[in-house]
Amino acid sequence: MNTMYIGSGDVKALLMKRDTAGHLALLKRFTSGEKPYYNALASPIDALRTGAILEGRFAEILPLDYYPQYVVTSPEMNVFKCSLDFAELSGGAVIDFIELKTVNFSDFLTIEGLRNAEPAEQLIYIKKSHKDYYNQIQEQLFCTRLDSAQMVFLAVYSYDDEENYKREIKPNEWLSIRVPRDEMAIAKILESGTIFQTIKNFYN
Repeated sequence: MNTMYIGSGDVKALLMKRDTAGHLALLKRFTSGEKPYYNALASPIDALRTGAILEGRFAEILPLDYYPQYVVTSPEMNVFKCSLDFAELSGGAVIDFIELKTVNFSDFLTIEGLRNAEPAEQLIYIKKSHKDYYNQIQEQLFCTRLDSAQMVFLAVYSYDDEENYKREIKPNEWLSIRVPRDEMAIAKILESGTIFQTIKNFYN
């Protein structure tokens, strides 16, 4: 069934307790056979729509060897697959990727304060303040078999579509933090995903 997958965006729900609404909604989607269709550019939610628009604008400043929305399925547990915002490819293999997060300007000011901080300090901030993002990128690292990847925070100044479609992103408006592979976090994700893999194996 084409809905039997755990994407990086599902990790938050996957790690919830089994009787929570979020986890049960994931289980329902997983077994539904009705693949959801997302069109963030048409979303009535300002943050989602703006994020999709700015993702396109950010793509304009990346080197040509970065490919948007590149899908990778784990060779070890094929229930896990992820869509990478921007994958750097070499010889057809993913050698690095960027997970882009758009954040409102007030939050970005806090992140901007980490620009010259040590990598360990930057990582502590992500694990403390953006735990769901951290777990999401760990699932992506598992799927890609990479040792690290870039989490990029991009400032949002406005939720006006016209302004964002015309925006030219400058270097001081985003910050990249290198996130290393965390085997303990990955182990928790895989443990929670085992039952989903078992269900997929049974029906496939």
